[in-house]
Amino acid sequence: MQEIVVGRKKDNLFIRDAGYIGRYIVGEGEDIHLTSKIYLDFQKPHVILIAGKRGSGKSYAAGVILEEFLELEEKVKKEACFIVVDPMGIYWSLKFENKEQKKMLEEWNLKPKKYKDVKIIIPAPVAQDYKQANIPYDDVLTLSLSEFSANDWILALNLNRNSEEAITLIKIFSKLPAEYEMDDIIDAIKDDNSITQKVKNYLLNVFTSVNTFNIFSRKGLKLSDIVEGGKVVIIDVSRLQGDEFGLKNLLVAWLARKIYHSRLQSRKLEESLKLKGEKIEKKFPFVWLFLEEAHNFIPSQGETTSTEPLLTIAKQGREPGIGLVVITQMPNKIHSDVLRQTDIVFCFRITSKEDIEALHTIMQTYVKEDIEVMLSKLPKFPGAAIILDDNLERIIRIQVRPRKSWHAGGTAVI
Repeated sequence: MQEIVVGRKKDNLFIRDAGYIGRYIVGEGEDIHLTSKIYLDFQKPHVILIAGKRGSGKSYAAGVILEEFLELEEKVKKEACFIVVDPMGIYWSLKFENKEQKKMLEEWNLKPKKYKDVKIIIPAPVAQDYKQANIPYDDVLTLSLSEFSANDWILALNLNRNSEEAITLIKIFSKLPAEYEMDDIIDAIKDDNSITQKVKNYLLNVFTSVNTFNIFSRKGLKLSDIVEGGKVVIIDVSRLQGDEFGLKNLLVAWLARKIYHSRLQSRKLEESLKLKGEKIEKKFPFVWLFLEEAHNFIPSQGETTSTEPLLTIAKQGREPGIGLVVITQMPNKIHSDVLRQTDIVFCFRITSKEDIEALHTIMQTYVKEDIEVMLSKLPKFPGAAIILDDNLERIIRIQVRPRKSWHAGGTAVI
């Protein structure tokens, strides 16, 4: 069997600008064996779903994809940037080699490797904790408060748009200067005598509490401080507090908006240069946005601050050059519009009826067999999956290759 490039049309299977992610699984039961190499296309952006139960290998596979991007030729790699929003705190280990699985790597003719083109960004308040744990980081995360509107906070706080709290927020934000800090919001709430004491107390409690997390400032990180061609950028939000105020969703919303508009502008410039016959130089690289625990950022039910910006990328991001990778244990909790836009699905072991039904909704006409039956035929060890590829219009059974770098997301044991 010839080598396979997932994500490419049948007439473009040359192994160029693609990453080696595993081997094809043939047979069943005791007759199972591995054959041809399987690659993942990096030439164009994709919308990829990686789904599976805890411990099935989905985050491990995402790490393999990141490694393979970092293995690309320099002239190709510098054209793109992979950004990982990591609420689990596991991807920093790309900077360390996988000595624990050295023997397994040898069986695959691979060697342990640590990667230098990895940038780790962490929340400013936990920098000292990282230093004490000898976990490397490259920058601290702060956001400009004035990047967020009253509507963002209404969604983040899960307020009814017609509630007195939401209406008051809109009024308060309309009076703020172009650039403002938390003290400006707090002072505006205190000084407005038209607000009822109940609402005033609630809003003061919210913004005073948010202020203690030290994540917002007048001049936060710019997107240009984060995005860099040829890099994997890990935004480790595992220690970012304030889930009750939707801070992680605010971050993802900001990232998605900025990435989309930056690539849209860059694409227009690239097309203009192409029409003139001039050399095309990307002012802003292609971006692949990875979302761990993605059901928290783009849920099937309700709306979060990050829902609309992520839907825009899922529906319209391929043309300007933005890929989206959503990783979840619960595909039924992912917004249906995102599921409909996926062109590649990595499905590891799943047993929940609701999750299997969610995957059935995105299966195409070329899928003749029930997905539950296909999953039951997989080997029972981690890293075995089926790939639904809308580009090749086929189902592929894969054993994901071992990680070259250390995987920090394994199950903790005594």
